[in-house]
Amino acid sequence: MRLAWIGGGGFLSFFVFSIMTTHNIINTIVPESERLTIVDGRFGIAYMLKLEPAVFSIAEALAEEYTGGYWEFHDLSNGGFYMAPRHDTEFTVSCENGFEGKLSPDAFGITVCLYAYSELSFREDRLAQTCAQQYHLLRDYAAEHPEARAICRAID
Repeated sequence: MRLAWIGGGGFLSFFVFSIMTTHNIINTIVPESERLTIVDGRFGIAYMLKLEPAVFSIAEALAEEYTGGYWEFHDLSNGGFYMAPRHDTEFTVSCENGFEGKLSPDAFGITVCLYAYSELSFREDRLAQTCAQQYHLLRDYAAEHPEARAICRAID
């Protein structure tokens, strides 16, 4: 991260933050045999009690055609994690912020997980801290994604 000082002083001065990515984040699909180990290590029992239901509920709210299904787990080399539905076609997404557009299943999963992480981060428990951290790790990966612009518009 680079910090730059802009302005001449007083209240009009401010800092500008810019993220400098020096390497690509590697995305690995988690094998079936390791799925429980991954989510238990990152989220504990809260995955099944809070995170998974939040993800599925948000998916239903954002895409009318989403009707459930199998979700792939993605382990990111920066420590991040997300889920994405295994689906053959794009999802038509409509967000409360006014964004409407199509997202690939992968971009849809990233968007849904960012929404869920954000929502669950406003609590006062261990899961909130984990979700806040996961939000930032996933957002860093999303910035490198081919659909970064659409993802950012959907979560803005």
